[in-house]
Amino acid sequence: MSKKSGSSVLLENRKARFLYFLSDFMTAGMVLTGTEIKSLRARNASLNDSYVYVRNGEVYVANMHIAPYKDGTVYNVDHLRDRKLLLNKNEIRKLESHLKGSSTTCVPTKVFLSRGYAKMEIALAVGKQAHDKRDAIKERDAKREISQAIRRGAKGE
Repeated sequence: MSKKSGSSVLLENRKARFLYFLSDFMTAGMVLTGTEIKSLRARNASLNDSYVYVRNGEVYVANMHIAPYKDGTVYNVDHLRDRKLLLNKNEIRKLESHLKGSSTTCVPTKVFLSRGYAKMEIALAVGKQAHDKRDAIKERDAKREISQAIRRGAKGE
């Protein structure tokens, strides 16, 4: 049985797959307030330009935008605040060692619900060069053309 049984993906950071080579995926819990989780369930959030950092042995995600809940009152919080991620000590140490003194960064790739709890999939990332991005675009276009040709052949055109 899958680890993420009963999970539903709320957000995906597809731009991260285009901009970075991703490796070492980890799943982390998120510390959210009540109005934030309601807004997240309504998919009023964005992972664009967000990143993960380690400070004082704790992991945080920065620049993750969760829009204020429309029916929230004084309980709405800052939409761009840094949110704490829940990882065990070994995962934090591993993440910290990879991030320290190298060209590696850590980016969130997905936000999903698992058994009612908000979780985030994070990955270590190394930036792609311009030629790598061009190769990815060529590959994507070739796959699209092949699938269109197959569909046209199946329709009998």
